[in-house]
Amino acid sequence: MVEQPEKLRDPAVVERLRALDPEAIVVAAYGKILPKPLLEVPVRGAINVHASLLPRYRGAAPIQRAILAGDTQTGITIMQMNERMDAGDILLQEVVPIHEDDTADTLGVRLSAVGARLLVDTLDALTRGDVVRREQDERAATLAPMVRKEEGAIDWRRGAAEIARSVRAFSPWPGAYTKLAGRSMKIHRATALVAAANAIPGTVLSAAGDRFEIATGEGLLALLEVQLEGKRRLAAREFLAGHSVRSGDRVG
Repeated sequence: MVEQPEKLRDPAVVERLRALDPEAIVVAAYGKILPKPLLEVPVRGAINVHASLLPRYRGAAPIQRAILAGDTQTGITIMQMNERMDAGDILLQEVVPIHEDDTADTLGVRLSAVGARLLVDTLDALTRGDVVRREQDERAATLAPMVRKEEGAIDWRRGAAEIARSVRAFSPWPGAYTKLAGRSMKIHRATALVAAANAIPGTVLSAAGDRFEIATGEGLLALLEVQLEGKRRLAAREFLAGHSVRSGDRVG
């Protein structure tokens, strides 16, 4: 049975779940801390499927924060829930690599598949009684706060590699965006180039072929796929064929 109560401290919610007499409660992508009365309802406790290798990235946005940090791997943790955010004992973990072209969306799909499999394995192990619990190392704990829409706004003073990671981390939401000729433009695909910019960050240095290159605080960012507000998503080649973008133009 699936429940998604808005008010977890409502006694009626606790009573409804207690009447079901569940062996376990499974929580995934819920974003709320279960109060003690709820945690005590199931015989085997409440289990959370979390998209990181806890204790790293406790919080609402572990996938986005891992990509933003430039991590090469993340994973799934199945944990026993307690009254603190993502701080319960680890029951099972599996490492998942982060590919160079992964977005939050593509990585999330792979993590979901791993999470579903590990959840079944964990529930089976709980039934057999052979789960090995491991306390989290509080000294290694980091936070992954919820993504805010304004984080998608590109600061061209940052390095190209960092901006490229934000393009991937904020796909599909809120998207990495800037302004071109006064209009909002979302960047769907981009790659960092190791090259001296020698220009004010946000300056278009070239606009030809399948990309246009923009100076950043460190290196160049090549835009490969963009979307002007109110328009459809286009490969850079298509965009440049229908829009006037010249060397020396500014974005941001």
